[in-house]
Amino acid sequence: MHILLTRPLEDCSEMIVRFKSLGHKVSHLPLLDVERINFGEINFSEFKGIIFTSANAVKHLDTKKIDKKILCFCVGDSTEKKTRSLGFQNVISAGGSVQNLRELILQNFDKKKGRLIYFSGEIISANLDQQLINEGYNVKRVINYRTLHVQKFDKKFIDDLKLNIPEIVYVYSQNSASSFLNFIKVHQLDGEWMNANLMCIGEKTSSILNEIKWKKIFLFNPGEEEFLLYKI
Repeated sequence: MHILLTRPLEDCSEMIVRFKSLGHKVSHLPLLDVERINFGEINFSEFKGIIFTSANAVKHLDTKKIDKKILCFCVGDSTEKKTRSLGFQNVISAGGSVQNLRELILQNFDKKKGRLIYFSGEIISANLDQQLINEGYNVKRVINYRTLHVQKFDKKFIDDLKLNIPEIVYVYSQNSASSFLNFIKVHQLDGEWMNANLMCIGEKTSSILNEIKWKKIFLFNPGEEEFLLYKI
């Protein structure tokens, strides 16, 4: 099958190798650039736990002054992997769901222990910090990165894509979905996806691309990408 991956190369390089090893053709169309946001000095000794809802939040954080034994709550496996790679020892993953992450925090962190600090991008799919505050937690949200839509694409890649539309497309966020929809319209590809299966994380992400006619739309959690190949 021909598969289109839309995450930055750093986030999907292993998947590209894996899919190719299974005999699939893989095209790569990164839709977003990530930019760090400076947020000033933080006294990390004031916090008893850290929340990360994306690997980008970890990548764009200077961790030198953070005690690596602090409890870290991560939304999914890729975020957990990145957190551990920076030396953090006490890391828990929610398996890819923000709501599961909320439950994980409620079950594993006593709000009487102290404050939590939550690092995220400008755009989030759920107000996790407010949900926890409503439960009586003391949470400080810090925005440490923003995502920008990629505007320029290789002409040869676009020409090749028009000649060989993928059978499977993976889209990982609402922001990526908006960028992909814009890409489709700008390059006049609106009617080319009727034989393609769209794989999205969450209904909010898929709803952005509903105006395009797809063969089928599937919802998935990170880590289920290979499993979805066998549902086609």
